[in-house]
Amino acid sequence: MSHEDFMTKSATGRTLRMTRHRNIELIVTSNNREGLPKVYNQVIRHSAQDPATLVFVHDDLHFTDFHWCSHLFDGLEKFDVVGVAGNVRRVPGQVSWPFVDRQFTWDDKQNLSGAVAHGKQFPPDMLSRFGESRRQVKLLDGLFLAARSETLLNHGIEFDEAFDFHLYDMDFCRQVEQKGLRCGTWDIALIHESSGGFNTEPWRAAADRYLKKWGE
Repeated sequence: MSHEDFMTKSATGRTLRMTRHRNIELIVTSNNREGLPKVYNQVIRHSAQDPATLVFVHDDLHFTDFHWCSHLFDGLEKFDVVGVAGNVRRVPGQVSWPFVDRQFTWDDKQNLSGAVAHGKQFPPDMLSRFGESRRQVKLLDGLFLAARSETLLNHGIEFDEAFDFHLYDMDFCRQVEQKGLRCGTWDIALIHESSGGFNTEPWRAAADRYLKKWGE
């Protein structure tokens, strides 16, 4: 999309226009063909000269929480990286936060955290309540990831550009854990238009790359 189409046609652009205020700087990579990690890393590196709270989001999100900024700041008081859905554990061979294997077997509900609605309008078509929010987790869904720029820069954390649109979030959370930092879910209300691109050829290639990198 062009910048104009993003602001007027995409879910994220349209709803952020309603909820943004003077403290929010919206950075849009128009007509993007690059992988998300490359785009996100450009913003991380730029923030070395302009510290900020960084929020990495997809373009198909409806922000239905008018106070989401305040709620996010509350979450970042407790956790180093905040998302809206995740898993408190990680098991060998796991290549997606809610599933324990490549056959897409759901993990036990007690291990899942957060909530995401699905659909293209409000009220949403479905609300997925994974589990209680405000929990420390090992893995977060990449549709919404937030952290203070100083936290990422001081610990040398970037998104791995070997990934493009799949499993970059899994890899990112592994890096956060490796640096001794904490990921956590917070109760920020979002509607996601997409259910994800699981089990496609690009997704399977990314899963192979992830397991090769981390060894499990």
